[in-house]
Parts: sequence; C-alpha cells; structure tokens
Amino acid sequence: MFNSMAENDEGRHNVSWKERVAHFTWSWFECTMSTGALGTLLSEQPYTFDGLRTIGKVVFLLDLVLFVTFSTLITTRFFLNKGALTKSLHDGKESFYFGTFWVSIGMLIYCLQAYAVPSCGQWLVTTLEVLYWLYAGCVLLVATFQYHVIFDLERLSVHEMMPAWILPLYPFLVLGPVAGTLLYSQPRSTSALPILIGGIAFQGLGWCFAFIQYTLYITRLTSGVVPDEAERPGMYVAVGPAAYTCSALIILGSQAQVILPPGFLGITTVPVGDICKAVGVGAGIFLWLVGFWFFALGTVGLIHGWKHAHFTLNWWAIIFPNAGLTIALIQIGNVLGSVGIKAVSSAMTVLLCGAWLWVASLNIRAVWRGQILWPHNDEDMEDVEGHEP
Repeated sequence: MFNSMAENDEGRHNVSWKERVAHFTWSWFECTMSTGALGTLLSEQPYTFDGLRTIGKVVFLLDLVLFVTFSTLITTRFFLNKGALTKSLHDGKESFYFGTFWVSIGMLIYCLQAYAVPSCGQWLVTTLEVLYWLYAGCVLLVATFQYHVIFDLERLSVHEMMPAWILPLYPFLVLGPVAGTLLYSQPRSTSALPILIGGIAFQGLGWCFAFIQYTLYITRLTSGVVPDEAERPGMYVAVGPAAYTCSALIILGSQAQVILPPGFLGITTVPVGDICKAVGVGAGIFLWLVGFWFFALGTVGLIHGWKHAHFTLNWWAIIFPNAGLTIALIQIGNVLGSVGIKAVSSAMTVLLCGAWLWVASLNIRAVWRGQILWPHNDEDMEDVEGHEP
C-alpha cells in the first residue's frame, strides 16, 4: 500500500501553503463527520467506565475544533479563488461532498445533546429544538437545489456510481437519530411530539432516496465495474443509510411509547405508542443486516485491492457509516436486553476507535508528504479552480 503512494518530499517546499489551501475541498468534512460520529458512539455505550464520558467530551471538542478549522480553510480557499464556491458546487465529483459539511453539523447537534445538555440545563434544550428545525430546513433546501444542479448540468454514468452520490441527502439519514436523542430532554407537553413526527418524516425521505440509489450502485457492481482501489473505502458509505435508519426506527419507536398520548390518532383500543415501538424495533432489526452486508462487501473489496490502495480522504468513510452500524446494534441489544449483542457492540467500538487513530495518522502523513492537499493529487479539483492539470 505505502509503496504505491507517490511522495512529494523533494518538491514539498516548492508549493506554498496558500497554493495548498486552494485545493482544500468539501471532502475534508468526511473527517469531521467521522469524528463527530465517534463522539456520538462513545455516548451510547452499553458498558461504561470511569473516564469514558470525559473521553467522549474530548472527542466532541476535537470535532468542534476541526469543524471550525476546516470551515475557515475552505472559506479561505473561496476567498482567494474567485468563483471557486460556485464551481465546487457544480463539479461532478466534489459537489456531492458538500453534504458532508451538513452531516458534520448534525453530528455536532447530537454531541451537544449527549455531552452539554446535562451540564447546561433548559436553555440549551430550547436552543437545540430551534437548531433542529433550522437545520432540517437548511438541509432540505440544500438537497433540493444541489440535486437540481446535478440533474440539470451533469451527465453521470451508472458505471461511475458510488455511494457518495447519496451524500447531499445524507443529513436526512441522521435527522431521525438526532431527533430520538433530543427527545430525551424535550418537554413532552410541547416540543417532543413535533420533533418525533418530524424525525420520522425526515428519515423516510433519506431512506427512500438512498434505497433508489442502492439500485444504481448494485447495477454498477453487477456490471463488473468495481471501484478503483483508492475509492474502495468509499464503498462503506453504503452502510450508512440502512444503519442510521435502523437506529432511527428503534429510538423513535421507543420514544413514541413514552411520548404519544392515550387516544392518539383517535385509537383507543390499544396503546399507539406500544404499536410504534413494536413496529420500529422489528423494522430496525430487519434493516440492520442490510447495513452489515454492505459493510462486509466493502471490507472484502478493500482487502482484495489492498496492495494497490493509497490514501485519499475517502478513507474516512471507514468510520462514519460503521459508527452508525454500531450504534444501531447497541440499540438492538438494549431493547432485546441481550448481553451478547451489547458485548459485540462494545468490541466494535474499540475497533472503530483504533480505526479512527489509524486513518487520522494516514491523513496527517499524506498531508505532510504532499499526497493530498497538493496540485494534481487525489482529491484536489484542478477543474474546480479553473486550472488544467
């Protein structure tokens, strides 16, 4: 793997940091997506120990610092390169990764609920309610106009399809789990029910669109067009829709049992909340194995092409979707009361923490050696800035 990486040590000082920042793309927010997802995963652990919550808070703060830093860098890129923002949102490759910026914000909201609300009190609960609806409105606009641009201007072949095509709508796949988490502290008499209903609706949009995209992805694979070795970590993105929808169905179903009032929808013969929980848990378990199959498929593909692989920012896809798969398994273990499932999910968490450290070290190494954030290399978009390679 490392032998296949082209090194730029010799000419590293010939390119200024100003020039390198010009190649800072939306793909970098895959890192904040994954770091935020790791923070949410640590907050959901079935088995805890002294210091685990502190570790989770450190990961959350690191994610916040990275998000602010990356936002500053990409703003600098757009400031230094006239028209770069518009071009980045119209590019046939980079534009899909604009969704990672918004998913990163969703993960920050999740972490605020998990780590800050217990310390800050009711004012933050109200703030998060407002942020949730504001965020939902923003991502709906982004998904609508972003896909309009893609459908109107791009000519993409099914044989090029990658799960990253789902990313502009990916925020809707986390709105369900975020809603379920917020409901732990939202007042039941006012804001809880609207957030519950909104979470179900938003998750439905995300899952239905992802399901359609799955058909294109499977069509590509069955045509014998396997992604290149460097792109294969991106295959893990396909894990996310099933994983986060599984998580949403279980947590929202469980919350419905508590939140829905007697006689809801005019049904008085049975408790509606109990029905919602039973359906949500069953549907969630139904979907979990779909996510695991895509995980297994991505893992086999990555191992098979390992010798020719080299680091790109797509490698962060190893973390985020699989964190969702692990959270979903934790919730399955909790509702079933299964010690074995909880133990497996704890082991998966340890592996993901190790994977995050590994990918982070590869990322730092790649930046230092000029393998990314460098003209003509991997994820940089020369055409976005109007240059020819």
